[in-house]
Amino acid sequence: MMKKKIIAGCIFAVAVLFMFPPLAFAQTYRPVHGWPEETNRRIEAFLNTTLTMNTRKVAVFDGDGTVFGQVPHYLADEALYRYADKYCKGKSDAISREKMGILERMVKNGDNVGKPYVEDRAHFLAGMTPEAVADLGWECYVESYRGKFYPEMKQLVANLKEYGFEVWILTASPEFLYQRFMSEELGIPTVNVVGMKSVVEDGVLTDQIVLPIPQDDGKAGAIQTFIKARPLIVGGNSRGDMDMLNQSFGLKIVVNPDDKTIRGRDDGPMSGHTVKSYWEKENAIIVYCNDTGDETVRGEREVLFRVRRIKIRGGGFDLLLRSAAD
Repeated sequence: MMKKKIIAGCIFAVAVLFMFPPLAFAQTYRPVHGWPEETNRRIEAFLNTTLTMNTRKVAVFDGDGTVFGQVPHYLADEALYRYADKYCKGKSDAISREKMGILERMVKNGDNVGKPYVEDRAHFLAGMTPEAVADLGWECYVESYRGKFYPEMKQLVANLKEYGFEVWILTASPEFLYQRFMSEELGIPTVNVVGMKSVVEDGVLTDQIVLPIPQDDGKAGAIQTFIKARPLIVGGNSRGDMDMLNQSFGLKIVVNPDDKTIRGRDDGPMSGHTVKSYWEKENAIIVYCNDTGDETVRGEREVLFRVRRIKIRGGGFDLLLRSAAD
């Protein structure tokens, strides 16, 4: 009698499994508020094609300008300016003079997406501990950038997690500077925030940079080197993300693309196009997010980005940080 009950119970359990599919196949897509219905349908349709995949499902996004705002300044730069203003300004010791000299070089360079400029961020942070750099990034974020994460992108990330995706951030900004606040805001592991990596020796960052630098074509190499998977979804916002976006063999999502500047010969296949027109031609999904914080954060930023002067000792150079209104 007991044996018959056990058999009957097993049959019932199998029947239930057939009637109600496992939870692994019951993901629900929640439309991203503010994006067109067609955009949401396209994303949902693609995600549903991944339900039966039994391999790594990877989505990779750029940081500044893609998942959170970059107006009026990159957080990476503002954090460095803050540190110099607090700890180096007006001092004559060798370390302070060196760091102020690096800032002077960066400002004279002016190309904040060029590799020499990006490398100088790492040079500035050399000699600091990873913990100190993480604290610097976190404090700058909390005081002036909290509220700058795009709610639409956070909703997208939540959907990707629902569908079993690994979500990664790939940024040219210093890795230790961005890992903590990116991880906490997006709810992803710290190791999933990949930035420009500095070699750490004896507990402090050095001038030595681990290649590839995740900028321009280096972002494609960084995906292969550090993430070690071909992504199903890649998101970016600028010309510097072109090579990374082309690593996707699924969806390409472009946030707030520029539609004014016609790219030149140095921009490869994007030559003759704006960022927007190029990705329209490539059938990418183009989305828009509002690059402003809430009212309370804006008030803090207006105080922070009022005209400030950091005197570069010995160089006779005034570094100006201006508000967007200036």
